[in-house]
Amino acid sequence: MSKRDYYEVLGVSRDASQEEIKKAYRKLARRYHPDVNPGSKEAEARFKEIKEAYDVLTDPQKRAQYDQFGHIEQDFGNFNGTPFSQGFGGFEDIFDTFFGGSGFSQRRSGGPQRGADLRYDLEITLEDAAFGLKTVIKIPRIETCPVCKGSGAKAGTRPETCSHCEGTGQQQVIRNTAFGRFINMKTCEACQGEGKIIKEPCPDCSGRGQIHREREIEVKIPAGVDMGSKLRVSREGEAGRRGGAPGDLYVVLHVKPHERFKREGNDIILEFPLSFAQATLGGEILVPTLDGKKAKLRIPEGTQPGTFFRLRGKGIPYLRGFGRGDQHVMVTVQVPKKLNSKQRRALQNFAKTLGEDIQEEKSFVDKVKDVLGGEA
Repeated sequence: MSKRDYYEVLGVSRDASQEEIKKAYRKLARRYHPDVNPGSKEAEARFKEIKEAYDVLTDPQKRAQYDQFGHIEQDFGNFNGTPFSQGFGGFEDIFDTFFGGSGFSQRRSGGPQRGADLRYDLEITLEDAAFGLKTVIKIPRIETCPVCKGSGAKAGTRPETCSHCEGTGQQQVIRNTAFGRFINMKTCEACQGEGKIIKEPCPDCSGRGQIHREREIEVKIPAGVDMGSKLRVSREGEAGRRGGAPGDLYVVLHVKPHERFKREGNDIILEFPLSFAQATLGGEILVPTLDGKKAKLRIPEGTQPGTFFRLRGKGIPYLRGFGRGDQHVMVTVQVPKKLNSKQRRALQNFAKTLGEDIQEEKSFVDKVKDVLGGEA
């Protein structure tokens, strides 16, 4: 079950000051404190919710993270640049489904409506995910018409109250059935539930009060994010209606595979090739790191393929903490594919010192000589 918005829990706006948050908390805490409501599970749950919201919003760092990310465990569902799926909203929606409207609909249609939330999928590099990034994205969205300020009426005019529904946005429907008379409410067909009629529409938005526009928005990606991380940009979704607040923008991150590094949690893994001589004799090598600089790594003599070495603090920064993970270097050994005669003799002599009898495969010419009795 998803958590309620912390600002909504305390009944304050998103730009509320610390003093306003504390004042709201004290008022609600006195009302729902378990000592004031002994034995009430509902009051106890409400008090815990209020306390959790207060703890986050009064801590500057936690509040900043919450404004950016929201509830981490929140499920954002399957939406692609469209509003979240609403489903049934409660008793009033069920009533609408079976009886075609109710008094609840009247109150909903005439009041402020929050704008839709939007989703934007952003592809970033592993380096961007590790060290953070500021970037600008372009979002197509619905905004309040700047000419009519959302009223939908031409400049110098204003919407008139609908005479069919007297501004309620609803019309009464009386049905006589075998079971008696039913009085239901339906959306007013004259004003489409708005409660107002626009006789002279705004030419810029054609009376809708909203326009489609592409907007550039700066997004700050913190260091340490991972594939699928969701960033919330507050109030950058679509515009609300009738004075409703705008929705939020959710940026979903997709990290491109790196050509050299592989990420595992906050650690990264690098596969690094050694020559036969380096693995055998040992020495000091330089390996690339995610920072873009090379780090020294000591290879002991006789290093076997698949051996791991660790570079502390060269991995991914922790998103909600301090420090970084490690870089693990797994060495492989490159076997030369072609040797000249001098290299071949040297390797054969080396094998003899180890007591190895290397039987090399004969060349085509040597095989012909054997067939001809040593003549060719």
